Amino acid sequence: MTLLHDLAARGVECYGLTFDYGQRHRKELAYAHYWGKKLCAMHKTVSLGAIKSIISSSVLTGKGDIPKQHYTHANQKLTVVPNRNMVMLSIAVAWAENLKIKEVYFGPHANDNAIYPDCRPRFVEVLSMAAQLGTYSQVKIYAPYVHIRKSDIAARGHLLGVDYSRTWSCYEGKKLHCGKCGTCQERKEAFINSHVPDPTIYRQ
Repeated sequence: MTLLHDLAARGVECYGLTFDYGQRHRKELAYAHYWGKKLCAMHKTVSLGAIKSIISSSVLTGKGDIPKQHYTHANQKLTVVPNRNMVMLSIAVAWAENLKIKEVYFGPHANDNAIYPDCRPRFVEVLSMAAQLGTYSQVKIYAPYVHIRKSDIAARGHLLGVDYSRTWSCYEGKKLHCGKCGTCQERKEAFINSHVPDPTIYRQ
């Protein structure tokens, strides 16, 4: 959400896509819709429900307990949704081509690199090349935060006035953030390390 605020603050006319891929943490869809309507010239939610049966190996879309360790632990690979970003970005590039927009942005950060192959700088570079080859408009893919830690993003968002109480991280998808899953731990650490007040209410 910080990236969307960042682009809007620079005067970029944004067209937002949110993807429903059967994730357990449904609350992120509601928050994405809220900010999409607020900051985008157009916002759409795209259902990827038809592919859930072939990506259900992840605990985010299937069954099983959400790992409580930090992202550096090997069992966080259970949260990997296979090739998710390539699927989503391919759709985003197609929409951009249709709208005659030449840039697609998404928000992986440096903390993601250890666990998620489709959040790494090389992935972004190569997929952007493929997008340019596959479109008449030579659409490019940008990931401005890919080398930046989450704490630096929180600091940037604070300067931009992002209301982080209207954002969601927790993978469990219950009423409150669990405070224990990898993404909750990173959320806590990002606020602490950036000295930004954390408005999140955690169960633990």
